[in-house]
Amino acid sequence: MIEKIPFGKTGHKSSRTIFGSVSLGGVTQSEADRALDLLWEFGVNHIDTAPKYGEAELRLGSWMKKYRNQFFLATKTNERTYQDAKDQFYQSLDRLQVDSVDLLQFHNLTDVVEREIIMGPGGALEFLIEAREKGLTRYIGITGHGLDTPRFHMQTLERFAFDSVLLPCNYLLMQDANYTAEFEKLLASCREHQIAVQTIKSIARGYWGDKKWSHSTWYEPLTNEKAITKCVHWVLSIPDIFLNTVGDLQELPKVLKAATSFEQRPSDEKMSKLVEERQMQMLFN
Repeated sequence: MIEKIPFGKTGHKSSRTIFGSVSLGGVTQSEADRALDLLWEFGVNHIDTAPKYGEAELRLGSWMKKYRNQFFLATKTNERTYQDAKDQFYQSLDRLQVDSVDLLQFHNLTDVVEREIIMGPGGALEFLIEAREKGLTRYIGITGHGLDTPRFHMQTLERFAFDSVLLPCNYLLMQDANYTAEFEKLLASCREHQIAVQTIKSIARGYWGDKKWSHSTWYEPLTNEKAITKCVHWVLSIPDIFLNTVGDLQELPKVLKAATSFEQRPSDEKMSKLVEERQMQMLFN
């Protein structure tokens, strides 16, 4: 079974590997249901979804109708104003067939102008606070992509006490000295204030380029089981953080299996050799 640790100050012990339901965006209900069997098998008790993930919320709806109390449920809003965020969130509740979620997050908040809209009069933050006060969500978080995300999250946390953050983390990305420095500052602050840290893109190999897409992810994931295991173990070796699974069901079992066997961080020698052998590329620049 995958280890469970406190998800920030929420009081919930979440599996260190969180199910990223973007992988359900374009699959049938029967395919989605088989994914649920995997979650049971590996002890995953935390699900992350979003309105922008195709039909993912709809695919999760039948699960939540039956098993809501078995999962910490997180969704997002990509809207930036009060009314738009409210309308979208109520649609999410309907699609998920639930009365409330555990965590409501701003989707990819990494733009200064958007942050000012969200935090200004009539901004979406007003609705998220209202939703929390009404018990529609218990916690509020922020997510982001790109090299500026750790620094941007730090600035945003100075403006409001969010309960969780989400950002990219993998071996190759963390070879960028500037990114690593900002990531470590963010992680230290989150530990101090008991803010949960979720990570994405652990098994990203690089861009598709001219290759024909064989997965639903916008980036090419690793597929070799040993390579995936090394990358998952490398991320999980960072204490206190969570790893959100790959956005494609084909590789999900390998990621979950790797998470159950985690013991220690692979050496830099093994990881650099992996990067060379698999011709891995930085996703962000």
